[in-house]
Amino acid sequence: MTIKLRVVLFSLVVVRGVRCEQPPTPPIGGDHDEELHHPAVNQMMAPRSHQEDATLILNNLLKDYDRTLRPDIGVKPTVVDVGIYVNSIGPVSSIDMEYQIDIIFAQTWVDTRLRYNSSSMRILTLNSNMVGLIWLPDTIFRNSKTADSHWITTPNQLLRIRDNGKILYTLRMTINAECQLQLHNFPMDEHSCPLVFSSYGYPRDEIVYKWKRNSVETSDQKYWRLYQFDFMGLRNTSDVLATTAGDYVLMTVYFDLSRRMGYFTIQTYIPCILTVVLSWVSFWIKSDATPARTALGITTVLTMTTLSTVARNSLPRVSYVTAMDLFVTVCFLFVFAALIEYAMLNYCSPSVRRPPAKRQKATYSSLGTRRRPPRAAAPRGHAPFWQDRHDDFLERCLDGKDCQSFFCCYDECKDGGWRKGRVHVNIRELDSYSRVFFPTSFLLFNIVYWVSYLYL
Repeated sequence: MTIKLRVVLFSLVVVRGVRCEQPPTPPIGGDHDEELHHPAVNQMMAPRSHQEDATLILNNLLKDYDRTLRPDIGVKPTVVDVGIYVNSIGPVSSIDMEYQIDIIFAQTWVDTRLRYNSSSMRILTLNSNMVGLIWLPDTIFRNSKTADSHWITTPNQLLRIRDNGKILYTLRMTINAECQLQLHNFPMDEHSCPLVFSSYGYPRDEIVYKWKRNSVETSDQKYWRLYQFDFMGLRNTSDVLATTAGDYVLMTVYFDLSRRMGYFTIQTYIPCILTVVLSWVSFWIKSDATPARTALGITTVLTMTTLSTVARNSLPRVSYVTAMDLFVTVCFLFVFAALIEYAMLNYCSPSVRRPPAKRQKATYSSLGTRRRPPRAAAPRGHAPFWQDRHDDFLERCLDGKDCQSFFCCYDECKDGGWRKGRVHVNIRELDSYSRVFFPTSFLLFNIVYWVSYLYL
């Protein structure tokens, strides 16, 4: 029985050897030939030495590996080279004072415990399952409000180990980072929004961060969501943060942004300018058209109030005055001044009324002496003392006693020695003066405003 069993086993070994030595018969037909040369078929027919080597290398590397200890602990600090690839920036929120950024964050360091010797596997490219089995830097983003890693369809992580122990670890994440916007020049402001990161627990004598060459790169900017901003460039710095727990290496990337004015020009500046110009229409309406001029003045004032409220909705509740606040406030003052101008003109209109022609001629004698004109009857609808007050005011005006101000209410008061070297304004021509003063002063204000904020 023993001899028969040996013979059977020997025959089986021979049969298997023959089968392994004979190559497979190629199938007939062009389709079968293509399947034979398919990469998947070639990979199946390839020797399994690389897979066995990789498995053997990993088993040996992680055999006595302690992932809780950093590389070269107690010998020298671990040097971590960092790099950032910016996928997109935006949107930027002026109200919340934050911005959103999508990046691929890369870290490179050397772990001598992960060195290996292999002629066929110089680099091991591993998936995210290996990330939790080795030591990783405890990098945090100090000015981040929220941060999310991408996990679809698999965790967006990459781990590569070279034979000399150099490790590359990349991670894709989306960060909402804080950016303290200075809005004094809003909406003509420029900002540098930082992205700050460092180690959470390891001070400078244990972990040192360094920037790689060309460490910060950006993707195509046409896909970025910077609706109100233009990207002006970036710069990176390295500092040391001194705390009670030690000195930490602080790495910062600044993204320079400049705000676009198109939205605010259409929504705020142009409506404010047109509202101010509309308030000047009242200067060409007759002074006795009280309902028309009053309605126009009140409407423009209310319109400016609404525009100022809408303009503030795009801003946080800051306590200082922005450039837009200054412009809207000055426009409101111009509109309000146009309404006050008619109020002054309407208030002074009873005293502007000229006396009758007969009484005006009787005022002066042929020798230039003045005598009191006869008291006329009071006009219908007015108080009986109106005529006395009118005559007394005219006499004092002719005497030069009430002509000390810059307003002259009667044509008779325009002449006289007391007027020499002085400038007086006829209240009747207040609308004519306003037609020149308001547009000129508003034009000068705009010139000074835009030159100061855009070029200075």
